[in-house]
Amino acid sequence: MTRLNQLIRTLESGSKAFATFAPAEPEAALWVSAARYDGVIYEMEHRPWDAVRLRDTLQYMVNAPRAIATGLPSPAVTPIVRIPANGGEMNQWLAKQALDMGAFGIVWPHVSTAEQAYNAVSACRYPRLKSVPGYEPAGLRGDSPGTAARIWGVGTDEYYRKADVWPLAPEGEILVVLMIEDTLAIDNLDEILSRVPGIGAVMIGEGDLSQELGYPRQYEHPDVVRAMTEIVRICKAHAVPVGHPHVGSKNLSAVLEAGYDILAAGAVRSFGTLERGLEMSNRL
Repeated sequence: MTRLNQLIRTLESGSKAFATFAPAEPEAALWVSAARYDGVIYEMEHRPWDAVRLRDTLQYMVNAPRAIATGLPSPAVTPIVRIPANGGEMNQWLAKQALDMGAFGIVWPHVSTAEQAYNAVSACRYPRLKSVPGYEPAGLRGDSPGTAARIWGVGTDEYYRKADVWPLAPEGEILVVLMIEDTLAIDNLDEILSRVPGIGAVMIGEGDLSQELGYPRQYEHPDVVRAMTEIVRICKAHAVPVGHPHVGSKNLSAVLEAGYDILAAGAVRSFGTLERGLEMSNRL
């Protein structure tokens, strides 16, 4: 099987996955697509949602010379999108549009309950008859694969085979990432990961979490560290990859030692951090 999603490929190998956040802009896509990241998270939670701009950005991720040279048609750096809606808003349409544009996954902010997690996974799957055994979570995604298949570099039939959530679907190329950003989510995380299959990864949201705990952006405060450690512990117990969204030179060693599987950094500071992270992760 040819794996299209580099983030999934890296996680399946047991290695650390490295990513960067970037604005959904064609100029960003040009430099991101040539970098050594496994993935890029196009940031549309705290930036305006612009589906047309996202579509154009994903088009710039396509690298024809690479596809010809390697035989791998998909982008070398896998694009996923953080949508603006919180998990409790149940806005499946944002995931639908991002996936239809060619994204390989969705980052869902502020998922706090099993019901919200179920909706997140469902929004990333095509529907099937209820008589199909074991097809849970049931799919909600609408059918419009043309643009996405082009970005993935596959035909429509192959896209349908691969456009499902990993690891629930072993050949699936769509990564569903839940952000755990409040204490209610931590309290419910064991239930979420027990009851909802198809969650590809969890990412901590220590910014919002530290706000709720009363220590805004004090990421080294014992209460914040304790909460983050609990998220990692629960994810490890369920063998679900866990990501850290704010990796830089100051916390790189601690993040690696804490056992995070996906390391993401802001675009400005992440080039040097990536190189050091690759070297350090190879020694762990």
